[in-house]
Amino acid sequence: MLETSVRLLRLLSLLQVRRTWSGAELAARLDVTSRTVRNDVERLRILGYEVRSTTGVGGGYRLGPGSAVPPLLLDDDEAVAVGLGLQAAASGSVTGIEETSLRALAKLEQTLPARLRHRLDALRHATVSVTGGPTVDADVLTTLAAACRDHEVLRFDYTGHDGAADTRRVEPHRLVHTGRRWYLLAFDRDRDDLRTFRADRISPRVPTGPRFVPREPPEDAARHVVRGTASRAWAHRARLRLHAPAEVVARHDRVTPTSGLLTPLDDRTCLLETGTNDLRDLVRYLTGLDLAFDVLDPPELRVLLTDLAARYAAAAAGPST
Repeated sequence: MLETSVRLLRLLSLLQVRRTWSGAELAARLDVTSRTVRNDVERLRILGYEVRSTTGVGGGYRLGPGSAVPPLLLDDDEAVAVGLGLQAAASGSVTGIEETSLRALAKLEQTLPARLRHRLDALRHATVSVTGGPTVDADVLTTLAAACRDHEVLRFDYTGHDGAADTRRVEPHRLVHTGRRWYLLAFDRDRDDLRTFRADRISPRVPTGPRFVPREPPEDAARHVVRGTASRAWAHRARLRLHAPAEVVARHDRVTPTSGLLTPLDDRTCLLETGTNDLRDLVRYLTGLDLAFDVLDPPELRVLLTDLAARYAAAAAGPST
């Protein structure tokens, strides 16, 4: 007779491939008695699986949805299909579940046998994405996600905004997806500071380092990353008071996580912290919002708006006679 743990896994596998099994059919497949089948079904229920049973003609056992998600048994093709689906969702093809999909993908790849990892990699390289923004190798993302999950020191080669490359040694905290790019939020040990790194510029050095005790993280990792990527990296940082409630502005199709950081001020106004390399680009963006606003910073933006206002007022007045 098979060991109990092996028999339970085989029983679970059978319940997942067919809707209903009779007790006699399961006993024959497992080479045990009907009483052993009943005992094993009860063990599965204790483990969290909802195994339903019915009596009479046509009765038997079937696997139903439970109150929690127990472990699933996938065959080779199903595991590869799930991996590809999670990769697509992590790339942003399904809005709002990118980070969750990446965590699930990291867990799946940790358990995949080598033959399935090779199949998944082959399908990845044969797939082309038409979404905008720089792409990140899925292996890089899963390596970063695993290091965040396991609290392991990470060393990687990093190419900065100016093109200069150096090696970083960090304590990874979270991966954040802003809609166009993936960012790693981590504590840089050599610079003794919390830093944000673009994932598409990271080349991890494996294996990862020793485990570390996590430091006190920022209250909102996504907000911390957006504040840095949406303003500090630009030549001109801007702070604007918009004359509309924050919840209304947040629904605007031109206001995305990468546009800037939105903070409510009161019931009628909100603060937008953003940035630009060209102030004229920022003026065009603000014009597209079609909202009244006050410029808090920088002073150069107020000067530009004053000049443009005078030019447009002269144009509206018509030709002089």
